[in-house]
Amino acid sequence: MSPSPPHGPAAGAPGAASRPPGSVPFLLRPLDKVLGRRTADQLAKQGAATVAGLLRLLPRRYDTWGELTDLATLAEGEQATLQAEVVRSAARRTRSGRPPAILEATVTDGSGLMDVVLFGAAGLMSAYAAQLVPGSTVLLSGRVGIRQGRRQLAGPRFQVLTDLDDAEREALLARPVPIYPATDALPSWRVAKAVRTVLDQLGPEDVPDPIPADLRDSEGLIDALTAYRWVHMPEGPSQWKAARARLRHEEALVTQTALAQRRAKHAATRTAVAWPEPEADGSLRAALDDSLPFCLTEGQRRVGDELAAALASATPMQRLLQGDVGSGKTLVALRAMAQVVGGGGQAALLAPTEVLAAQHRDSLAALLGPLAGAGTLESSLLTAPGQVPVPTTALHLLTGSTPAPERRRILAALAGGEPGIIVGTHALLSETVRMPFLGLVVVDEQHRFGVAQRDALRERPGITDPATGQVRTPHLLVMTATPIPRTIAMTVFGDLATSILDELPAGRSPVETFLVPWDRQTWVEGLWRRAASEIAGGGRVYVVCPRIDAGDDAMTVEEAPEPLAAGVGLLDGLAGGAGDGSPARALAAVEDWAERLASEPALGGAGVAALTGRMTSAEKDAAMRSFASGAAPVLVATTVIEVGVDIPEATMMVILDADRFGLSQLHQLRGRVGRGGRPSVCMAVTGAEVGSPAYHRLRAFASTLDGFALAEADLDLRSEGNVLGAAQSGRRSDLDLLRVRRDAALIERARAQAEAIIAADPLLSEHRALAAAIADRLDDEAQAYLERS
Repeated sequence: MSPSPPHGPAAGAPGAASRPPGSVPFLLRPLDKVLGRRTADQLAKQGAATVAGLLRLLPRRYDTWGELTDLATLAEGEQATLQAEVVRSAARRTRSGRPPAILEATVTDGSGLMDVVLFGAAGLMSAYAAQLVPGSTVLLSGRVGIRQGRRQLAGPRFQVLTDLDDAEREALLARPVPIYPATDALPSWRVAKAVRTVLDQLGPEDVPDPIPADLRDSEGLIDALTAYRWVHMPEGPSQWKAARARLRHEEALVTQTALAQRRAKHAATRTAVAWPEPEADGSLRAALDDSLPFCLTEGQRRVGDELAAALASATPMQRLLQGDVGSGKTLVALRAMAQVVGGGGQAALLAPTEVLAAQHRDSLAALLGPLAGAGTLESSLLTAPGQVPVPTTALHLLTGSTPAPERRRILAALAGGEPGIIVGTHALLSETVRMPFLGLVVVDEQHRFGVAQRDALRERPGITDPATGQVRTPHLLVMTATPIPRTIAMTVFGDLATSILDELPAGRSPVETFLVPWDRQTWVEGLWRRAASEIAGGGRVYVVCPRIDAGDDAMTVEEAPEPLAAGVGLLDGLAGGAGDGSPARALAAVEDWAERLASEPALGGAGVAALTGRMTSAEKDAAMRSFASGAAPVLVATTVIEVGVDIPEATMMVILDADRFGLSQLHQLRGRVGRGGRPSVCMAVTGAEVGSPAYHRLRAFASTLDGFALAEADLDLRSEGNVLGAAQSGRRSDLDLLRVRRDAALIERARAQAEAIIAADPLLSEHRALAAAIADRLDDEAQAYLERS
């Protein structure tokens, strides 16, 4: 561990009063102007480039020195704190260079001697040696070891006490010690020293408070300057706890005010295509409802009403449609698209893969029936002579595989403003796609798209209102069965309204999930006997692999939408379950396992098909047909079958190397079975080490079928990402203390406070400190995100 900085005023600190009028605000000053370039360069690597950034580099935790112990009573392995005098010390470079240098010292408390050893960079060890000079008094804390028969402290935390009186020493022992994120070049004590340097120069006028005084009083919060002093230099636990509570509230208020200001600005300056809800009689949506061979569920009706009301509004809809796999999200989205198209508009459904896009087109066509035959002879036959024409709609599919003549025809129809529904992949994002009357964009499995991709369709040149000059913006509906952490974060932060389909569809039965360790060979062999049993009963079996062929270094971009886990492993509840311990074992590949299973004796010669993203559309269609028909009841595939594939006969899902997939992928894969009402099973095969990140991820997967519960677990495991930027997930977060799950109640309270502030002061002209905090916290990427969302 590292020494903590001495307390007390920094020598030569100029103080706030000495700053010249008109100078750059001290919080915005670059750190190289305050601390020197060497320290500033190291702090910049931790994201702190200004004084304000350094103040927001908060301690990870707080240590205490503990009770003083006599050196003579210390035992090996004991955590000890002792006060001693330095007898000797010397720093030297090491021969191996690992570590670069070492400091060796001997200390005594009068009852015996102890060795002290510190390791690190040569410059750092020289600095330590300059502090630990013979005769100096030092406070040491660390774990006692024995080396060559002598007691030793290796890498202890220390504090030189020579210049402190008894009262100061006693206070030091009681004071919490902040521990900062550190590197070899910038240990925690040097971060603390840098923070102390800037704090000693701050005055109240240097730290404008983003939280209005009346709000601070009502919430019982301390002011900003006190918060920074207490969080970095607390006299006791009550101070750092109060400081962190205040800074957490500030984060919530700043973020919520930015979002509230964005919403108010859009409401005042932009108008979405306000497609009025069609009359019940004669509308396309009403005709669709009348043609359905089943009744809508209560949830589908409720969510449909929510969407209808939002589509009838002039405010751009941004709504998340959450529903478990197979809950009827596609039908709900179709009814919304029918409402838009029935009013003369255009609707687009964006899918992540060609397989899913084709499935969606087929599903929509089946649901619409003859209503999807706009401009065809079949549509004209729907209306008897003398009757009001039955409304119909055009239905197009546009992907990268669409033949050029067909593509030109579709693009011409869309550019000409033909009302209809266009289903497509990333091909819809091409600049050549023009949809002047685009009223609704539906994004399926939105976690497969970045924010910029999702917004690309909405930002296409559209219709400008000749009276106001305002450009109409399409409504947005994103659908997912398993919200990713970012989605939950944005939902809690108020960026997306939420509609939930919380009913299991009729006839669906829960899917049992089991974890199978690779090193239990008899268990793995038993998988294929179970698969044969499913096939004998008329079922189908998916086998999913993370690779296409054994030569792949990793999954393809198309098939790996989530970052791969850093660790592998999960075997909870399996006696003796452990990882195979062999990092050389190749990940399962489709080509390899398709060959293996074709000759697997337990399967008795059952047909095996393969499906990957590298195959042509014709090859994919042929594989799916043979699987659906039962000609090849085993389908070995990558995650290309993750979403949208609907084979009611499928009753078993085997996921090989399941620890290589994210929670969202795992849940979606499991959702491919159990769609026909028959009991189904999911087997997750993994090489695992208990306690690894994959252990916890797969444990959560096996424990619940609830998509929201899995998303919350994912949020805990992967963090919320950059809430106001484009990063989708991972440990990069623009939040210092606030966490969307733990602090949901605070966020909701701050949202109401932010709405009240913006309602009274839309431009924040009376809340300049709050406006400055928003500008400081939101980088260019986040500002651009707010502008286009």
